[in-house]
Amino acid sequence: MSYKTDLHLHTYFSDGSMSPTDIVKRAKEMGYELISITDHDGVDGIPEATIAGKALGIKVIPGIELSTEDEQRISMHILGYDIDIDNPELLDKLKELKQKRKDRNDQLIEVLNKMGYAISMEDLRFTEGQSYIGKPIIARALLKKGYITDAKQAFESGKFLESPEAKAVKKDKISAEEAITLIKKAGGIAVLAHPMKIKKIGDRGTDQFYEELEKLIQKMKAFGLKGIECYHTDQTNQESLRLVELAEKYHLHITEGSDYHGPEFEKPHA
Repeated sequence: MSYKTDLHLHTYFSDGSMSPTDIVKRAKEMGYELISITDHDGVDGIPEATIAGKALGIKVIPGIELSTEDEQRISMHILGYDIDIDNPELLDKLKELKQKRKDRNDQLIEVLNKMGYAISMEDLRFTEGQSYIGKPIIARALLKKGYITDAKQAFESGKFLESPEAKAVKKDKISAEEAITLIKKAGGIAVLAHPMKIKKIGDRGTDQFYEELEKLIQKMKAFGLKGIECYHTDQTNQESLRLVELAEKYHLHITEGSDYHGPEFEKPHA
């Protein structure tokens, strides 16, 4: 039996623009039967989504997306599925990551202000009780203030959040090994998110890229990686097939996700 699934969705508890309930309603309208809420570095939206899922007859898997990097500062996102959202060790780490993200955001706002874009932390509050601020939220603030006409413009090469000054602002990240270990200890399954978006391993789609990606997958499997997000909206069919081949070679689960952040982003950025 096959289900229509989307295992990569973001709510306004991280950098999405929709509530968990509205995300579940959208999934129902689109005919999905199995979804996962995978907010960045947090699990606050999962209880609401679970309740909405039960009401609408959609299975909601508790998930998370953790930003990581290795010793060579290669950034990777690790998805965790079927996690215990009350796991103490996971919650302690999420609290630490929240503070690191706040420090990064303060620096980004300062950079944008120096570039002539008058944005304050108050401009980034879109929902009551919002505690997470990611780059797509900053993009929406730039749109709201009239500095751009489309949220995606904030991520154009060399401009705004992709300017050299903004890109120089780094957030301390945990290692891929630590992320996978945290997910495992919380009873979950770790999956490599959107592999084709990984930087610093060669030009996307080249032989070098796939060779370096395979090395990363080998290393992460040794840490406990259980799957690869082979199907993603930012990939071509050919790229997805190459990822399926890697997943099969290393006996890893094959997952699919839209990485949906809201209607403002056709190709959302993490």
